[in-house]
Amino acid sequence: MAPRLKVALLFGGRSGEHEVSLRSAASVAEALATRHDVLPVLIDKKGGWLLQQGQTPQPSGGSAVFLVPEPDDRGRLRRRADAAAAAEPDVYFPVLHGPYGEDGTIQGLLELAAVPYVGAGVAASGAGMDKQMMKALFAAGDVPQGAYRVLRGRGAAQEEAALAELGLPLFVKPANLGSSVAVAKVKRRDDLEPALAAAFAYDRKVILEAAIDARELEVSVMGNDAPEASLPGEIVPDREFYDYDSKYSAESRTELLIPAPTDAATTAELRRLAVRAFAAIDACGYARVDFFLERRSGRILVNEINTIPGFTSISMFPKLWGVSGVAYEELVSRLVALGLERHAQRKRLRTDYRS
Repeated sequence: MAPRLKVALLFGGRSGEHEVSLRSAASVAEALATRHDVLPVLIDKKGGWLLQQGQTPQPSGGSAVFLVPEPDDRGRLRRRADAAAAAEPDVYFPVLHGPYGEDGTIQGLLELAAVPYVGAGVAASGAGMDKQMMKALFAAGDVPQGAYRVLRGRGAAQEEAALAELGLPLFVKPANLGSSVAVAKVKRRDDLEPALAAAFAYDRKVILEAAIDARELEVSVMGNDAPEASLPGEIVPDREFYDYDSKYSAESRTELLIPAPTDAATTAELRRLAVRAFAAIDACGYARVDFFLERRSGRILVNEINTIPGFTSISMFPKLWGVSGVAYEELVSRLVALGLERHAQRKRLRTDYRS
């Protein structure tokens, strides 16, 4: 029997999605524990790392630790108090949503430390987090998407120009955030000002998107150089759009139709475009791709890709793989294996110059 790998589960984080990460981590840890030894590492809201006892992530508490960003230390977690080794993980599994976790920053640290980790690399993570970069790569990769405009800071002229081009209703979103935090649907001109103020409170860039009368569908993708797509699922929100409460509130009545009631041709196209979107940002490991299926025309448009999608007990990513034949415990084990595979590929690359 192969030895149980020690998996450092990074969760929490310094972002507006901290609480969502806590829920994701609880589910991932439970699934990992069947085949691996879990080392929960809470990153608190100030950015401190806390190694916790046991295998169950907790919302607070733990011993302060740090990771040395150099390969010779082999990814050890060291106590902040005296720099003594506190744990020696075999692989890191970030379950961090939003800035400082899903945007390439934590991936950069793990790359500097030369440790294996689960999920997309630095560039793909950054592109997946920054909606402006994501949409530019989608355009370059011939991935169909809706009309949008980017605002960098406030300015009456650019706001009016965007409004005139996109029309109403439209959506306002921070460029670098997820879980529908600070997302607003604007139907009246007077509602644009508070929506922009809320979005700019979280980011220096804001995305305006034309509202599309469409069904909302999602597809999970898994793999490195030969990614595969799950069957699609459909979200039927319990309110006007799929906002934070609709996603995570215990009172939510949002329906998840798994698999989605789509015909064979639509299903095949959704899966094809999911893999194309995954490749467009050069993702690896796993991701979830969100779609619009326009009601009137039947057009399929990609909304966005999430390189660390929600992993809670009710999240689409694991549920879609479940209906596609991959159980939760098997899913997380495969993700760990994909992280180790990508790390082995990186290790084979030369880092010196030879004529």
